Amino acid sequence: MKSCFWSLDRLPGLTESDREGLATLAITNSQQLLQRGATVEARRMIAQTLHLHEHHVHKWVVLADLARVPSVGDRHCGLLLHAGVTSTVQLAQASVGRLHRDLVRFHVTLYHHRRWCPARTDTEQWIEDARQLVRTWQQRQRATESAAAFAGAGAAIAVP
Repeated sequence: MKSCFWSLDRLPGLTESDREGLATLAITNSQQLLQRGATVEARRMIAQTLHLHEHHVHKWVVLADLARVPSVGDRHCGLLLHAGVTSTVQLAQASVGRLHRDLVRFHVTLYHHRRWCPARTDTEQWIEDARQLVRTWQQRQRATESAAAFAGAGAAIAVP
Protein backbone atom coordinates (compact mmCIF):
# COMPACT_ATOMS: atom_id res chain seq x y z
CA MET A 1 0.00 0.00 0.00
CA LYS A 2 1.24 3.48 -0.84
CA SER A 3 0.96 6.56 1.29
CA CYS A 4 -1.18 9.46 0.12
CA PHE A 5 0.25 12.96 0.16
CA TRP A 6 -1.66 16.22 -0.02
CA SER A 7 -1.19 19.86 -0.84
CA LEU A 8 -1.03 21.77 2.44
CA ASP A 9 -4.21 23.66 1.60
CA ARG A 10 -6.04 20.33 1.96
CA LEU A 11 -4.90 19.73 5.55
CA PRO A 12 -7.13 21.14 8.29
CA GLY A 13 -5.80 23.71 10.71
CA LEU A 14 -3.29 25.49 8.49
CA THR A 15 -4.07 29.09 7.68
CA GLU A 16 -3.04 30.81 4.46
CA SER A 17 -0.34 32.58 6.46
CA ASP A 18 0.90 29.22 7.81
CA ARG A 19 1.07 27.77 4.30
CA GLU A 20 2.90 30.84 2.99
CA GLY A 21 5.44 30.56 5.78
CA LEU A 22 6.00 26.89 5.11
CA ALA A 23 6.36 27.64 1.39
CA THR A 24 9.29 29.94 2.21
CA LEU A 25 10.94 26.79 3.63
CA ALA A 26 10.11 24.83 0.44
CA ILE A 27 7.37 22.88 2.25
CA THR A 28 4.28 22.83 0.05
CA ASN A 29 2.84 19.35 0.59
CA SER A 30 2.32 16.81 3.34
CA GLN A 31 5.22 14.60 2.22
CA GLN A 32 7.67 17.49 2.51
CA LEU A 33 6.20 18.42 5.88
CA LEU A 34 6.68 14.86 7.16
CA GLN A 35 10.25 14.72 5.88
CA ARG A 36 11.29 18.17 7.10
CA GLY A 37 9.43 17.84 10.43
CA ALA A 38 10.52 14.29 11.25
CA THR A 39 12.32 15.13 14.50
CA VAL A 40 11.60 17.31 17.50
CA GLU A 41 14.62 19.46 16.66
CA ALA A 42 13.47 19.87 13.04
CA ARG A 43 9.98 20.91 14.17
CA ARG A 44 11.54 23.33 16.65
CA MET A 45 13.59 24.92 13.85
CA ILE A 46 10.52 25.26 11.61
CA ALA A 47 8.57 26.85 14.47
CA GLN A 48 11.39 29.27 15.26
CA THR A 49 11.77 30.25 11.62
CA LEU A 50 8.03 30.91 11.31
CA HIS A 51 7.82 32.56 14.76
CA LEU A 52 5.25 30.04 15.97
CA HIS A 53 4.91 27.81 18.97
CA GLU A 54 6.23 24.28 18.39
CA HIS A 55 2.87 22.68 19.12
CA HIS A 56 1.47 24.15 15.88
CA VAL A 57 4.15 22.49 13.77
CA HIS A 58 3.78 19.24 15.72
CA LYS A 59 0.02 19.25 15.07
CA TRP A 60 0.59 19.80 11.33
CA VAL A 61 3.05 16.90 11.18
CA VAL A 62 0.55 14.66 13.00
CA LEU A 63 -2.19 15.65 10.53
CA ALA A 64 0.14 14.96 7.58
CA ASP A 65 1.01 11.58 9.06
CA LEU A 66 -2.62 10.55 9.56
CA ALA A 67 -3.65 11.93 6.16
CA ARG A 68 -1.24 9.59 4.38
CA VAL A 69 -3.49 6.65 5.30
CA PRO A 70 -5.53 6.35 2.05
CA SER A 71 -8.95 5.82 3.65
CA VAL A 72 -8.33 8.61 6.18
CA GLY A 73 -6.88 11.23 3.86
CA ASP A 74 -7.36 14.93 4.40
CA ARG A 75 -11.04 14.42 5.19
CA HIS A 76 -10.74 12.47 8.46
CA CYS A 77 -7.22 13.21 9.79
CA GLY A 78 -8.49 16.07 11.96
CA LEU A 79 -11.27 13.92 13.40
CA LEU A 80 -8.77 11.22 14.38
CA LEU A 81 -6.50 13.80 15.98
CA HIS A 82 -9.44 15.13 18.03
CA ALA A 83 -10.19 11.56 19.08
CA GLY A 84 -6.65 11.28 20.44
CA VAL A 85 -4.90 9.44 17.60
CA THR A 86 -1.51 11.06 16.98
CA SER A 87 0.21 8.77 14.46
CA THR A 88 -0.32 6.17 11.80
CA VAL A 89 1.42 3.62 14.03
CA GLN A 90 -0.99 4.41 16.88
CA LEU A 91 -3.93 4.07 14.49
CA ALA A 92 -2.59 0.67 13.34
CA GLN A 93 -2.53 -0.48 16.97
CA ALA A 94 -5.99 0.86 17.82
CA SER A 95 -8.97 -1.22 18.83
CA VAL A 96 -11.88 -0.74 16.45
CA GLY A 97 -14.41 -0.76 19.28
CA ARG A 98 -12.56 1.73 21.45
CA LEU A 99 -11.71 4.11 18.60
CA HIS A 100 -15.25 4.08 17.23
CA ARG A 101 -16.62 4.70 20.73
CA ASP A 102 -14.26 7.69 21.08
CA LEU A 103 -15.35 9.03 17.68
CA VAL A 104 -19.02 8.73 18.61
CA ARG A 105 -18.34 10.45 21.94
CA PHE A 106 -16.53 13.30 20.16
CA HIS A 107 -19.35 13.73 17.65
CA VAL A 108 -22.06 13.72 20.28
CA THR A 109 -20.10 16.26 22.36
CA LEU A 110 -19.47 18.54 19.39
CA TYR A 111 -22.67 18.17 17.36
CA HIS A 112 -25.08 16.81 20.01
CA HIS A 113 -25.94 13.84 17.78
CA ARG A 114 -24.30 10.95 15.91
CA ARG A 115 -25.53 11.87 12.44
CA TRP A 116 -22.16 12.68 10.82
CA CYS A 117 -20.10 10.22 12.79
CA PRO A 118 -18.19 7.79 10.56
CA ALA A 119 -19.53 4.26 10.58
CA ARG A 120 -17.78 1.46 12.42
CA THR A 121 -16.85 0.00 9.02
CA ASP A 122 -14.99 3.24 8.23
CA THR A 123 -13.06 2.91 11.48
CA GLU A 124 -12.22 -0.69 10.61
CA GLN A 125 -10.96 0.38 7.18
CA TRP A 126 -8.78 3.17 8.63
CA ILE A 127 -7.16 0.76 11.05
CA GLU A 128 -6.61 -1.90 8.38
CA ASP A 129 -5.08 0.62 5.96
CA ALA A 130 -2.80 1.93 8.73
CA ARG A 131 -1.71 -1.64 9.51
CA GLN A 132 -0.92 -2.26 5.85
CA LEU A 133 1.12 0.95 5.66
CA VAL A 134 3.08 0.06 8.78
CA ARG A 135 3.79 -3.43 7.41
CA THR A 136 4.99 -1.88 4.14
CA TRP A 137 7.32 0.48 6.04
CA GLN A 138 8.67 -2.39 8.14
CA GLN A 139 9.32 -4.49 5.04
CA ARG A 140 11.18 -1.60 3.40
CA GLN A 141 13.21 -1.06 6.56
CA ARG A 142 14.19 -4.74 6.72
CA ALA A 143 15.11 -4.73 3.02
CA THR A 144 17.26 -1.62 3.51
CA GLU A 145 18.98 -3.14 6.52
CA SER A 146 19.59 -6.40 4.64
CA ALA A 147 21.04 -4.57 1.66
CA ALA A 148 23.31 -2.54 3.95
CA ALA A 149 24.45 -5.68 5.78
CA PHE A 150 25.10 -7.44 2.48
CA ALA A 151 27.07 -4.49 1.14
CA GLY A 152 29.09 -4.35 4.38
CA ALA A 153 29.80 -8.08 4.24
CA GLY A 154 30.83 -7.80 0.60
CA ALA A 155 33.25 -5.03 1.43
CA ALA A 156 34.74 -7.12 4.22
CA ILE A 157 35.48 -10.08 1.97
CA ALA A 158 36.47 -8.19 -1.16
CA VAL A 159 39.63 -9.48 -2.77
CA PRO A 160 42.10 -6.87 -4.03
